[in-house]
Amino acid sequence: MIRFTSCLVLSLAVATIVSTESRGAESLTYSVDLTGSGDIADSIRASSLLVTLNDAGTLAPFALVERARRDGDRIKTVLESYGYYSGAVRIAIAGKDLSDPALIDALAKAPEGQTVAVAIAIDRGPLYRLGRIDLVGPVPTRDRDALHLSTGDPAIAAVVLGAQADLLTTLQEDGYAFARVDPPVAIADDARRVLDLSFDADAGPRATLGTLSFKGLTDVNVDFVRDALTVHSGDLYRPSAIETARQTLAGLGVFSGVSVRSTDAAKPSGTVDLVFDVQERPMHTVAFSASYSTDLGVSGSASWSHRNLFGNAEQLNLSAAVTDIGGTAASGIGYDISAQFIKPRFLGAGQALEANLAAVKQDLDAYSQTAETLGVFLRRKFSDQWSGSAGLTYAHDEVEQENTSRLYRLIALPATASYDGVGLANPLADPTQGYRATLNVTPTAALGATSRFFVILQASGSAYFDLSGGGGSVVALRALAASIQGASNLDVPPDQRLYAGGSGTVRGFRYQSIGPRFADKNPVGATSIDAGTVEFRQRIDEDWGAVVFVDAGQASDTSTPFNGALNIGAGAGVRYYTPIGAIRASIAIPLTQHDNRDSFEIYVGLGQAF
Repeated sequence: MIRFTSCLVLSLAVATIVSTESRGAESLTYSVDLTGSGDIADSIRASSLLVTLNDAGTLAPFALVERARRDGDRIKTVLESYGYYSGAVRIAIAGKDLSDPALIDALAKAPEGQTVAVAIAIDRGPLYRLGRIDLVGPVPTRDRDALHLSTGDPAIAAVVLGAQADLLTTLQEDGYAFARVDPPVAIADDARRVLDLSFDADAGPRATLGTLSFKGLTDVNVDFVRDALTVHSGDLYRPSAIETARQTLAGLGVFSGVSVRSTDAAKPSGTVDLVFDVQERPMHTVAFSASYSTDLGVSGSASWSHRNLFGNAEQLNLSAAVTDIGGTAASGIGYDISAQFIKPRFLGAGQALEANLAAVKQDLDAYSQTAETLGVFLRRKFSDQWSGSAGLTYAHDEVEQENTSRLYRLIALPATASYDGVGLANPLADPTQGYRATLNVTPTAALGATSRFFVILQASGSAYFDLSGGGGSVVALRALAASIQGASNLDVPPDQRLYAGGSGTVRGFRYQSIGPRFADKNPVGATSIDAGTVEFRQRIDEDWGAVVFVDAGQASDTSTPFNGALNIGAGAGVRYYTPIGAIRASIAIPLTQHDNRDSFEIYVGLGQAF
């Protein structure tokens, strides 16, 4: 009789082995030849001490023999876990079987430093299949099919043990909070080459949720947290629903940790109480950042945030930045000051109200601007991947271009739809696989000496392909297309026009330098742009990485993208990875003819370029 346990599954994993072999005069090295393993060779090699410790150094003859003896049992365990219960393993060293009494003496007489041949010959034998499958105990008929096992299936231990876990999960999801499913008892019939299974299970009583309480709340209002819960007293006990509730609380932004625990047994009423343990984050945070590029110079910013302004996870974010210090595309120091208020769960779950107040000043080659902006947005999360927003903004916008100053009052109704499928729990981590996409539509009325109505359309996306399987080698793609409909470029306020060139579009070209120009070579601004990037990211070790990239883009005074001269830039850079993101440093050069005022551009900042 055979009883499956989790150790059979563990035999399939690569273990970190602490050798307890007795050490003598370590003088032998050896080579390993493995035959007869077929399609399970990788699992056998992973479990074999002879294979995994082959590069660990020389060892004494008796230690080599002991290692080989231990391998026989380990490999047999792997064979049985794949359904080969009558398999055989023969290990020979220097042509001698392990049972040969002269083996150790022969190895001791081998010349110092000689490489000894170790042969592992495996006869897997016939594949055993599942025979009778019994489920013993009080289990609802609707849940019995969760085993997903059929007579005639290969008798693979991992599959059988997985069926045990699947049945337990199904019972718990069906409200049987304290269901029990024991490891299966398996009886091998060598004559029929089958394995008969018997599962002993007990669903127990069905349970519903009872009292839901919280531990650790101090500054966050308990009524707000209770309202945010996605489970309620009287709901059927379901572990997946409880986990969703835990994740929802963790996503409120005011907790550094959320865990949930239940009572050990259901009450006589059939209810199970839950306790949510929370750890509140510090209410205030202060952050500083800086960046540098040859075109925009040095920028530095500081921010202060309150995560829980009125006790219901409201956020107040204040930030101030000094920009454009010493850049070739800027002729004066600018600033960017903003205040942001966010009220989560506004009129419903997954929805937030956001109010922004900002003031900006910049003196660029394309234009000089001083503006104050007020905006109100409703943001909604539709699913784990999809989100959207709609808003109303007003801007008091003073812009000077080519020695002509104008005052604009801009009223806009921006709407955004976003998809994020990169699957990152930590927003500071680098994406290694998946896709992101955003569509923006911004109808805008510009009121001033003359009034204009136009619509800005912009679509952008990025894709990430993990070539190594572990995030070490990643190909990252970026694309952007935008268009202004309803007005020509000279009828649109200069700061609302579209520009290409710089770190966000085509690196190697000065910021805003690609597109139509005035006679003095200063940028005019476009009504359509497009840009694309191919970037290869390679991790060198835990802390360092390198990138190479090619960017291309164009901008024109037509309203249709993919018009105008195509400009291409290329470059390379290094990355130093920190807990708060990668510090990047890159250099890029233009590859196409262009009236570019810089022969190269340098970019230094925090986080990947996209």
